[in-house]
Amino acid sequence: MRIVIAEDNVLLLEGLSLLLTGVGHEVCATVADGDSLLPVLLEHEPDIAVLDVRLPPTYRDEGLRAAVTARETLPDLPVLVLSQYVEHAYAARLLAQGASGVGYLLKERVSRVEEFLQALERVAGGGVAMDPEVISQLMVRRVRDDPLEALSSREREVLSLMAEGHGNAVIAKLLFLAETSVNKHIGNIFVKLGLPATDGSNRRVRAVLTYLNSMDSQNR
Repeated sequence: MRIVIAEDNVLLLEGLSLLLTGVGHEVCATVADGDSLLPVLLEHEPDIAVLDVRLPPTYRDEGLRAAVTARETLPDLPVLVLSQYVEHAYAARLLAQGASGVGYLLKERVSRVEEFLQALERVAGGGVAMDPEVISQLMVRRVRDDPLEALSSREREVLSLMAEGHGNAVIAKLLFLAETSVNKHIGNIFVKLGLPATDGSNRRVRAVLTYLNSMDSQNR
């Protein structure tokens, strides 16, 4: 696939480029700041953008804002965001646009090459990939008006793993359940979150978005 990278850390940029080209992908362009990202995306029309949350000049949220702008201009563009720390609001803001093809990983995940490449492929294919540590920290606090309150503890576990981007077979293996049981739990999740069958495959993405947005609101 063709990839654009936005990263100001030269060592990480070079490492990512070597890793991706080494497995057959093409890094068609790189940028070191958020302002340069959109023009490059429009020029190269990559299959996915990989970018740091914090970019020059202020190193605050330039990367995030660039990602949000890119998704508004190119709604079908898959975006994989890398962050040094868990920043709850950033994940929710990017996902709040309601589209698929979004990932949020901690930078340490890049060193786990197989996991990183799987997440990259998942996002490029229109899926959602959330770092397990992000999911864990978003689950710390709960509020009374939580839309997930209707879910059982097992259903929350299943939804958490869905948010990490796992398929039903993997979820079944991780929770030591039959895949039919996982399918039943997911069906219950859709019903309890008010996601009708007419939404088709979008129900899974919408369930994950509901989950992440709810977790973010609890941590504000």
